Amino acid sequence: MQIERLQGSIVAIVTPFKDNGEIDFQAFDDLVEFQISNGTDGIVVCGTTGETPTLSHDEDAQLIERCVKKVNGRVPVIAGTGSNSTTDCIKYSQKALDLGADALLVVSPYYNKPSRRGICKHYSQLAKNVKAPIILYNVPGRTGSTIEPSIALELAAHHENIIGIKEAGGDIGVFVELLANRPENFKVFSGDDFLSFSANCLGADGCISVVANVIPKEFHQLMKSSIEGDLTTARQLFYKYQNLMKLMFLESNPLPVKTALALMGKVSEVFRAPLCEMEDENREQLKIELKKLKLL
Repeated sequence: MQIERLQGSIVAIVTPFKDNGEIDFQAFDDLVEFQISNGTDGIVVCGTTGETPTLSHDEDAQLIERCVKKVNGRVPVIAGTGSNSTTDCIKYSQKALDLGADALLVVSPYYNKPSRRGICKHYSQLAKNVKAPIILYNVPGRTGSTIEPSIALELAAHHENIIGIKEAGGDIGVFVELLANRPENFKVFSGDDFLSFSANCLGADGCISVVANVIPKEFHQLMKSSIEGDLTTARQLFYKYQNLMKLMFLESNPLPVKTALALMGKVSEVFRAPLCEMEDENREQLKIELKKLKLL
């Protein structure tokens, strides 16, 4: 699988649960097929959208293995293997590769808030110990630490298996700095659905997306047209779905996206504590938009 060529719409897939709280593997298989049959270019499993903070290590492994088997080489499978312990991150990453993942999405160490030097050391040790494509993941709003563009570019220059970054800091200026200075073949993916169109116009490679769970075909078309310079098509799609993109973050991800999928009949509306159902008024707002877009 040529992960280095990956671009477009990469879904950060949800983890469906049964009413008893166990993983619904049949629903998961169906979601994977829904994505691939609608043009999704890659799948991230065990990411934030997959509720991984509430999953056990065994469940992470089961989901990665299941995803690899179901995908069967049709698109790249990228496993989320981040940790605030470098030793654990290396261990989780090697396990994901043993299970067949094509690449790794590794979030910046969270909670312990390492310095610039600490972040560089973390990823350098990972890159040296795990011989696989690594995508950095910058999401300061969740981690409390930041992979500044200069850090990402330094790591890319020193480690050929650090092949890209998912940038979810919410600042279009960061994309400008990354894209203007990136080395050849270093991928820049938006981690923000709403900014992805603008980022692609600047030269980004697509989006690791939440809303693609709900509109895989349409989001794939948005990414493809914006990357290829068909701005008329891209604008039409962006304006049509921009409110849905905003609503995906009306409450903490993945509550809105999973609620939308439940309303569409694709998963049960079940979350693991401390996550819980959306507030009634927010759920109704989401339902109205789904109806407006003829998704229900």
